[in-house]
Amino acid sequence: MAPDDEVCLCFHVTKRKITNFIRVEKVRRAGQLADCYGAGTGCGWCRPYLQQIFAETVRGETAKHDDPSPEHYAELRQRYLDSG
Repeated sequence: MAPDDEVCLCFHVTKRKITNFIRVEKVRRAGQLADCYGAGTGCGWCRPYLQQIFAETVRGETAKHDDPSPEHYAELRQRYLDSG
């Protein structure tokens, strides 16, 4: 996922905004990312990705899988929404 790709599609929050928020605000828990333009408080689809970005940024952990393309990410989210 590129820095300017949207992670939270409900509120159009990019990965760059999230990582900068973590760095500047010295975020200690992934749940605090809701204070970053409401990330994760809409449909809930992006919460696992927010946790992953938090782990990568704060703890230096690496992703266990490849991130989907922005188009595929949006498609997966739509399936999530359609499933209820």
